[in-house]
Amino acid sequence: MATTEIARPAASAAVPQIAAHDVRPERTGWTSWVTTTDHKKIGIMYLVLTFVFFIMGGVEALLIRLQLSQADNTLLTPQKYNELFTLHGTTMIFLFVVPVMAGFGNYLLPLMIGARDMAFPKLNALSFWLLAAGGVVFYASIFFSPPECGWTCYTPLAESSYLPSGGVDAWIYLIHLTGLSSLIGAINFYATIANMRAPGMGWGRLPLFVWAILVYAILLILALPVIAGAVTLLLTDRHFGTHFFDPTSGGSPLLWQHLFWFFGHPEVYIMVLPGFGIISEVIPVFARKPIFGYKAVAASTVVIAFLGLLVWAHHMFSTPSPTVVLVFFMMSSFLIAVPTGVKIFNWIGTLWRGTIEFTTPLLYCVGFIGTFLIGGITGIFVAIFPIDWQLTDTYFVVAHFHYVIVGGAVFAVFAGVHYWFPKITGRMMSEPLGKLSFWLVLIGFHVTFFVQHAIGLDGMPRRVYEYPDVGHLELYNLISTIGSFILALGVGVIVINVVRSLKRGAVAGPDPWKANTLEWFTQSPPPVNNFDTIPRIRSVEPMKDIRREVARQADRLAALQPAATVASMGPETQGTV
Repeated sequence: MATTEIARPAASAAVPQIAAHDVRPERTGWTSWVTTTDHKKIGIMYLVLTFVFFIMGGVEALLIRLQLSQADNTLLTPQKYNELFTLHGTTMIFLFVVPVMAGFGNYLLPLMIGARDMAFPKLNALSFWLLAAGGVVFYASIFFSPPECGWTCYTPLAESSYLPSGGVDAWIYLIHLTGLSSLIGAINFYATIANMRAPGMGWGRLPLFVWAILVYAILLILALPVIAGAVTLLLTDRHFGTHFFDPTSGGSPLLWQHLFWFFGHPEVYIMVLPGFGIISEVIPVFARKPIFGYKAVAASTVVIAFLGLLVWAHHMFSTPSPTVVLVFFMMSSFLIAVPTGVKIFNWIGTLWRGTIEFTTPLLYCVGFIGTFLIGGITGIFVAIFPIDWQLTDTYFVVAHFHYVIVGGAVFAVFAGVHYWFPKITGRMMSEPLGKLSFWLVLIGFHVTFFVQHAIGLDGMPRRVYEYPDVGHLELYNLISTIGSFILALGVGVIVINVVRSLKRGAVAGPDPWKANTLEWFTQSPPPVNNFDTIPRIRSVEPMKDIRREVARQADRLAALQPAATVASMGPETQGTV
């Protein structure tokens, strides 16, 4: 008790603070979740909902892999396979990877910058419910006519061949609802970061995760109107007699590809940049070193986003385009490797000669670096357009895509879940179960997708529900299917760990990792108003500064305490001290 009485005044004296105000009473019961505008509850609902969609998309992937585990398999009909393929891709992109990053951003961003909520709390709640509505509308299509056009819904597949299908309309509705959700959320993120930072937190002291969310928000604001316009044109083609994408009436299917990929390639960085931010927060904590090259990591995030807006047509190398255009997009694709490489070297430099603690979050970060690096190297292959002509629409592209998205986003998400779980719940996750899940996920992922490079090089096209038993295709596909179930087992262990830890996990305390950023200044889980007092920020590692000042003041008080005790004694006893 005496320690508490000393430490709290010491912290107050050492760190200038702002008094709390407008503390809202905390609601209870299920209605508090439905009606909440608290960014923390909204963030938790984002995380739970997106992980539900993740599990659904994973089950769809397992069914696809079962169909492909044998040559000439008849487990699924061609129609059911196409439906599952469309549901899986759309779910993972639009209902998991993009919004799960918004979930982390919603929960952590105000805590990291010293704000008591988002700039627009009611709009924040609206963005979540729009996401939920989009998912419900999309999955309602399975009861009447699921879409069969793939997650990109290329025309004319989505226009003439499937004109009677309401599933494509449900897909369009999903894009509009989730796009509006993300756009509202992005504006909210930007306004919060720009206007609600703690005293002393200039742009050069923002946490790197906040930098990633800022760039994520800007990319969403720039890219989402394009896909919204594209799906609106598709809707009018399907139902109102226009012919924007119909080549028989003067339209152009290439117009759809340009509009979709102008959104679609920035979408890749919308998915992975927040993951980069998570990695940049976790690695320094468990390396017990400051991030190597803070300014370089922050600047490379901005450069990646800028270049990501310029390379959309490298998804269209097989279309009839002038060679000078192909060369431009090839060279601009190469340029993205430079700022990405800067990040890789900065993360490795942070680990180099650090006092490393191999906790579960750090293991996922290390797995992320190796996995994403493989995806980046294969990306250089397909960025060379003569090579892409040979590899396009083969399983090599499927492997590359999953190495980038799973390696660049999902591994980072798992690192973030294990790292921030104590802050969100007040409980620690099991380290043995966490390490078991990591090895299952890592091994399962590489067994599943590494062999798909060979499948593609052997000439197997993607998006086919069956294949002939030639060469080693059946063996390779069987190995890939076995790996997918190992990966699913690893995800299952994560779910078990989360459920178990919610009830039986060790009490975490406010700062169990001895971390660097401001969210660890509050109790776990944080109170409704986030902060009773907001410290003045003096560096990019405010928690280190606070711990250092508290320790210094405690030492000073301890040194003064004997003198104060002597002064309080009578003359007859002072000589004996």
